[in-house]
Amino acid sequence: MAGIDDVAARAGVSTATVSRALSGRGYVSDATRAKVQDAAAELGYVVSSTASGLASGRTRNVGVVVPLLSHWYFSSVVEGAERALLQLGYDTTLYNLTGDADDRRSVFTHFLLRKRVDAVIAINLELTPDEVRSLHDLGKPLVGIGGPIPGVPTLALDDVELAKLATSHLIGLGHERIAHIGGGSEFDVDFHLPSNRRRGYEAALTEAGLPLDARLVRPADFTMRGGYDSAKQLLGSPTGRPTGIFAASDEMAIGAILAARDLGLSVPRDVSIIGVDDNQQAPFFDLTTIAQFPRRQGRAAVELLLAELGEKTSPPDDLSLPYELIVRGSTARPQE
Repeated sequence: MAGIDDVAARAGVSTATVSRALSGRGYVSDATRAKVQDAAAELGYVVSSTASGLASGRTRNVGVVVPLLSHWYFSSVVEGAERALLQLGYDTTLYNLTGDADDRRSVFTHFLLRKRVDAVIAINLELTPDEVRSLHDLGKPLVGIGGPIPGVPTLALDDVELAKLATSHLIGLGHERIAHIGGGSEFDVDFHLPSNRRRGYEAALTEAGLPLDARLVRPADFTMRGGYDSAKQLLGSPTGRPTGIFAASDEMAIGAILAARDLGLSVPRDVSIIGVDDNQQAPFFDLTTIAQFPRRQGRAAVELLLAELGEKTSPPDDLSLPYELIVRGSTARPQE
């Protein structure tokens, strides 16, 4: 079996250059990296992660913890992080916390501590002080996505301002009776996304001098079906029907569009609808939305992690996550 010396000889470089080129650690020009990779491929040489780990004290493996991988947002964040890690020569070990509190406890008290990972990325999980301490005590860097975690560098999306932007878009078009479909109390856990988006909705109405009406707020479960059911109740009311709906996710917004159609209403002529995410279905339904770029979030988390691992000189200056209003055909001025 070919060794690193053979690859170095074939490529005409030092063994140190081969190590840098194939591990992703340290600078190597693109031309030299390509020459080393070609030599390694010709000789059938594969870097041993075990040997590399023994030499450096690193496993080149990052643990990623996510609450619900089946949801578009979470899987997209993981995809962005995994692709960035792969380009840097890191493997990814994924922990999908779809179970109960015991499953979560097992991950943080056994698996992450026992598994050979260099660091951990926590996606939209409000970690407890004990969970953070258990990782830090073992010298495992930790970064988060979603909201503030004491002692942990975390990339955060301002859900209050995001919701204000969505609601203000409808207000700016001239809508005054605006409903909100948000998450139910059972979803108001890690970083309180549903209540923060409702706060943003209410703040936009208050700043515009519009009254708050509890009858225009409906809980749902961030699914298309949940959005459909809530919108059916809002739009089926014989009096006081809203002319605009801000849904806290694209899936619920799409459900609202389908409910409007089933009631014989036209979007946006009879009701304007805006969501949050810009998921893969939003363009198909011509949905106006607030894009939050989840793949970019995953890549940003990896950049932050590199600084924690000492592979980058300094962390990013701004830990706030970007969002952007994407105007499509589901919103318009209300009918006179």
